[in-house]
Amino acid sequence: MSWLKKLPGFQQTPYGLEWRVLRLMPTVVVAGTLLPALAAYLFRFFITENMAAELARRIQLFDFVMIGLVIFIWTLVLTVTIACVIVWLMKGPAYVADGFDVSHSDQPAP
Repeated sequence: MSWLKKLPGFQQTPYGLEWRVLRLMPTVVVAGTLLPALAAYLFRFFITENMAAELARRIQLFDFVMIGLVIFIWTLVLTVTIACVIVWLMKGPAYVADGFDVSHSDQPAP
């Protein structure tokens, strides 16, 4: 018994935008992680406050915002990657499912 019998006469759709987007995802993850980390690092040199407590509070707030941005980017990348994989799978070959005869396929049973 063949588990994966391809549908005869099926024309496979060529891959397109989903492959280009999937190839960009590693770059987006690296850039989306390093750029906020660099911004958080550089923020320490550009902020000036009179009091050390206020300076530490602003640095910590900016760090939390950058961590939130990184987590948002990772979530976005994961969501887009899942969507691209789904589109890729849907464009793949079609397979025939096992037939199941229904007793009342033409007429409902009384």
